[in-house]
Amino acid sequence: MNNRIIGIDVARAISIIGMIIVNFKLVLGGQGTKWMENVAGFFDGKASATFVTLAGVGIALMTNSALKNGDVAKLKKSKTQILKRSVFLFILGLSYFLIWPADILHYYAIYMSILLLFFNASNRALLIMTGFLILLFPILLSFLNYETAWNFETLAYKDFWTPIGFIRNLFFNGFHPVIPWLAFMLLGLWFGRQDLMNEKFLRKTFLFSLILFLTMHIISFLSIEILSEGQQQSKELVTQVLGLEPMPPLPIYMLTGCSFALMIISFCILLSSKYETNFLVQSLHKTGQLALTFYLAHVIVGMGIIEEINPSKMGKYPIDFTLPYALFFSILCVVFAVVWTKYKKSGPLEWIMRKLTD
Repeated sequence: MNNRIIGIDVARAISIIGMIIVNFKLVLGGQGTKWMENVAGFFDGKASATFVTLAGVGIALMTNSALKNGDVAKLKKSKTQILKRSVFLFILGLSYFLIWPADILHYYAIYMSILLLFFNASNRALLIMTGFLILLFPILLSFLNYETAWNFETLAYKDFWTPIGFIRNLFFNGFHPVIPWLAFMLLGLWFGRQDLMNEKFLRKTFLFSLILFLTMHIISFLSIEILSEGQQQSKELVTQVLGLEPMPPLPIYMLTGCSFALMIISFCILLSSKYETNFLVQSLHKTGQLALTFYLAHVIVGMGIIEEINPSKMGKYPIDFTLPYALFFSILCVVFAVVWTKYKKSGPLEWIMRKLTD
């Protein structure tokens, strides 16, 4: 069990570092040296997909024994705890939205609440529902206008605080809409139910995920090149449908996100079980334990410092500054986590959440 938890925390640390890179690029600026643009762009939509999938894994680990043993009282206690944490994260996320419109926490809270309905679902049903959500989104897209209420230049959503606008954003065209993003958490719930101490299963999962990940990239690239016929305008239009961007979250992106998440998680569990005492593995393990704290800190502290220094330059920094700064801030997070966990069992925000919800 210990190895499994370490591996999951290591994967969580990697997802947080990926989100720091993506979000710094979004807010500070991301143009410049091509290879740096590609490195930063690689994590777009994938880091957050892994973050959500890990939540499903964590919830599975909380409830596996109760489900297996038919312990109704223990399962009820876990459900209550998950629901309380959903409420906490929903309120925290909406408060955070005022300074960070790309917040994932309030979506995350809704995914967690909906997941309560699937605790008794079979593994097969979880995978079917995952696929259904992935396919449901393009069907909705054929009936609804994805661009409603959006100003993609400023990333402002004009009627977010109205009932209709909020529901539309939450379920259909927000940064991480329930349809289809709930699929990531359902996939995590399925994965977390498996024997994560089984090296053979983890190796198979890693290999299958890697093949699917590469296949999606090849399909996307070839489809865009063939259908656009070398015309730039056509290429931009085709890329919106067959590209790997997370907005809108179409099937090629979703399958890429699913495969990336399982690939990273299975790899991290395998690596951590083999090198449990390694300093880097332990450092990332501790960083993953403070993921919620660092999620808020990367905007409030990381971006806040740069905005305080020169607010007029926000969005205009070259990637040559943004990427190294994101990596530097990530290293500071790792160092903070190593020092903090010497004295405390959980991060500042994690401690508050547990106090209010346990």
